[in-house]
Amino acid sequence: MSQHLNDTICALATPPGVGGLAVIRCAGRLAFELCDRDFNSRVRLADAADHTIHYGWWEHDGVRVDSVTCSVFRAPHSYTGDDVIEIGCHGGPHVTAQIIRSLLDNGARLAEPGEFTKRAFLNRKLDLTQVEAVADLIHAQSRMGAQTAARQLAGGFTRRLAALRQHLLDVCGLLELELDFSEEDVEFVDRTALLAALTDGNAIADQLAASAASAEILRSGFYVAVVGYPNAGKSSLFNALLDRERAIVSDIAGTTRDYLEESIFLEGYTVRLYDTAGLRSSDDTIEMQGVRLTTSLVEQSNLILVVNDASLGKHHSDALVSSLQDIAGTRPIVIVHNKSDLLEDPAAFSEKGSVAVSTIRGTGLESLRQALLEYARSSSEGVSDVLINGRQASILRDVSASCSSARAGILEGRSMDYVAVDVRAAIRYLGDISGETWSPDVLDTIFSRFCIGK
Repeated sequence: MSQHLNDTICALATPPGVGGLAVIRCAGRLAFELCDRDFNSRVRLADAADHTIHYGWWEHDGVRVDSVTCSVFRAPHSYTGDDVIEIGCHGGPHVTAQIIRSLLDNGARLAEPGEFTKRAFLNRKLDLTQVEAVADLIHAQSRMGAQTAARQLAGGFTRRLAALRQHLLDVCGLLELELDFSEEDVEFVDRTALLAALTDGNAIADQLAASAASAEILRSGFYVAVVGYPNAGKSSLFNALLDRERAIVSDIAGTTRDYLEESIFLEGYTVRLYDTAGLRSSDDTIEMQGVRLTTSLVEQSNLILVVNDASLGKHHSDALVSSLQDIAGTRPIVIVHNKSDLLEDPAAFSEKGSVAVSTIRGTGLESLRQALLEYARSSSEGVSDVLINGRQASILRDVSASCSSARAGILEGRSMDYVAVDVRAAIRYLGDISGETWSPDVLDTIFSRFCIGK
């Protein structure tokens, strides 16, 4: 690991492709030396003051590559905690490739996915909750998700965990002192205060763990499966919500064999729509596979839109809704009565849990969009100052279980030795969340979400 940290690494830090500007990051103990070999300017980077920017030409093997700026960040006052140079050049695959190639020729190596942020963690610039916030900030699919990730990156969640952990450490210290004087029958810990501390720890951990599902919506988007019988108008509705022709629309039943996925943006929320295959019995092998995919997507979605052909009656799709309820569980189902332009009284079809629309005339679509927004918003109300992920939620449940076990031990009059073991376990689990303790496998899992250059 130490040898790995001594390497000087480089990578493109901005998205690949054509653009006005690109940034290449080089970090490590030889960053200044390797960049100075090709950076032609009035000031050597090795002699430059910290947090300064210098203009010059990037030249490799006597060939001018581009006019660039080099931003200087000296250890430990950099993102990674190492010496860092950020090279600003013109965007374009050939320019960035030539600069990166020259750095590799000079002795750097290409950074692994997330390696810059991993170094920031190993150099104690960020803890694990902040590291995960970096990934969430990059990938957030909602305005609220990005804002919450920014607060987490600023250390809000870190301070909250640290306060809880310190409280339990104080309690555990007194418990251990009490155990040292057990023969003298001395109580250093007020049992009422200890029970209150454990109850608080249990409640905080449960509340945070329960917000994981809501956090995933802010992180990845609100998933909506558009389902229905063939020719109900699913693809027409899909296109109407997107406001463009994305899906093939045909009077022939079973046109949609696979599924299509697209996103719409509603007041800062990303709503991901799945246009699925029509649900019916069929001997067509490909169509049967499409139906199986639809069932799988329903299981993964946050909301199911059942498109009903209103011209065939308000209750035409009731049997389908009933069968979907077993698959959907607690996920909401909204019935969209399509083809309302063929109805004498469309208002009779708009009731709680349903919306009447006409994809031909465009009526009812705004009401449907508003309903989708309200469901997305209400589904993420449990998130406050942190986007809890699966790893954190699992550990928080362990924290809660340890606090509950310790609390039960006190109420049942068990030895304080057993209570102390549970309190220590809760402290250790909290350390696992923040990265006080970690394993290489945990880091590999976390940084597998990162792109090269971050």
